[in-house]
Amino acid sequence: MLNSVDFSGRPFHFIGIGGIGMSALAYVLTQKQLPVSGSDLRLSHITQRLQEAGAHIFWRQEAENLRFFEQSLSPTCEQRPFAAYVQSLSQVLPQVVCSTAINESNEEYRAALQMGCPILHRSDLLAALMNEQQSVAVAGTHGKTTTSSMVGYALLAANLDPTIVVGGEVSAWEGNAHLGTSDWFVAEADESDGSLVKLAANIGIITNIELDHPDHYETLDDVVDIFRRFSQQTETIIVSADCETIAKYIDAEITYSVEVGKDADYTVTDVVYGANGTRAVVWERGARLGILRLSVPGKHNLSNALAAIAAGRHMGLDFADLSAGLAKFEGARRRFERRGFYNGIQFVDDYAHHPSEIKATLSTASLLKSSDVSLSSQVNRIVAIFQPHRYSRVTAFLDDFAEAFADADEVIVTDVYSAGEAAPSDFCTKKVGQAIALHHPHVQYCPSLDAVSTVLKERLQPGDMALFLGAGNLNRIIPEVMEPFMAAEMQAVQQA
Repeated sequence: MLNSVDFSGRPFHFIGIGGIGMSALAYVLTQKQLPVSGSDLRLSHITQRLQEAGAHIFWRQEAENLRFFEQSLSPTCEQRPFAAYVQSLSQVLPQVVCSTAINESNEEYRAALQMGCPILHRSDLLAALMNEQQSVAVAGTHGKTTTSSMVGYALLAANLDPTIVVGGEVSAWEGNAHLGTSDWFVAEADESDGSLVKLAANIGIITNIELDHPDHYETLDDVVDIFRRFSQQTETIIVSADCETIAKYIDAEITYSVEVGKDADYTVTDVVYGANGTRAVVWERGARLGILRLSVPGKHNLSNALAAIAAGRHMGLDFADLSAGLAKFEGARRRFERRGFYNGIQFVDDYAHHPSEIKATLSTASLLKSSDVSLSSQVNRIVAIFQPHRYSRVTAFLDDFAEAFADADEVIVTDVYSAGEAAPSDFCTKKVGQAIALHHPHVQYCPSLDAVSTVLKERLQPGDMALFLGAGNLNRIIPEVMEPFMAAEMQAVQQA
């Protein structure tokens, strides 16, 4: 694939424009007043936002989408609005942007190759955008979406308006991207397909390193190599000293830690974890910076925030401005996202799909059993609903998944979300639930999302937290699960 990117006015066409990573880049380009088109298979709030920003979207991934550009260059072509727009800016075929999921089995991709369109990987475009500005790239196996969002949010609060591209949606900028006015660019840097090595940032953050994508990496050493190469081509690397793998393999200029007694540049003391957030005193190389208050709960979020503070301080920003911004940060969508509280039941959506992420999320949920919450929102029982993601991940980490649900009172497991992978011939769909049941007394397997919905409607009761875990489509059933409990609450209010 070609690595050169033309920002002079040549059109960009995204195959799969509605994806969380692709759509963020497409949105930034529309805000730069560049011609953007793309294809997707369904309408969503993400594609709607892109359309409102000026992108032209085709609703099938087919060769004809690219033929459109050939036609738009023809003098006999009817001047449809987008065709006229393309002609007014560039008389060439578009630069076609793809993710790793797109290959020659895709008809639209084959057409782009046959027509001679420049082909860009998503990471090529991100790297080119970053190279135009001062950049902060946030990498890591877990926590990079929240950490990059925190960095962006803190910089906005410090009156440094950065361009932001993240892999999740944040209410502060109404989506997964924001075009700023300053010379800073904040990006989430993905290691899943090895493309992390294309990025060279002024400031790099590595939150942790684990094997999470066995479909691409065979061993942890392979993953470490990608992060090491990323760190070597980044001017200043900021890392968590709490990750043993990082401490062993990555040389860093700046370190941070939330663990007691760790030797790091940025540390915390007097930490109070609560259901409604966290309070801690922050130290910079032995000097007290001040008090940090977070509204997002959990130890992992304190670590993420400390990374954001380290980056901001390296940029010369005041701790008071950074901490004031972080105090208002409400989190990214699908990162312990509270979807509703009805009839005494809390509904929470979380993207956790790796054993370490599940443990961290359930640990955070268990804080809501603490005494610092009101009786009306007290959690008596955590019901974890888990949709495994990818057969390769389940197979590689089955033993770890089996032991990851200790903080849940009940566990409901449904079928694997394949993400396009074929099921191994010897794979039993009940295998995950059976493995968890060896370590947990209350596990139920449901073969479909409809079955999950039915069970939850029957079994959830006041005082429960229904915690939906997974990177697939499990969260689509949350509204229908909440519906009868919303109706019951409304009826109770009317009768009161």
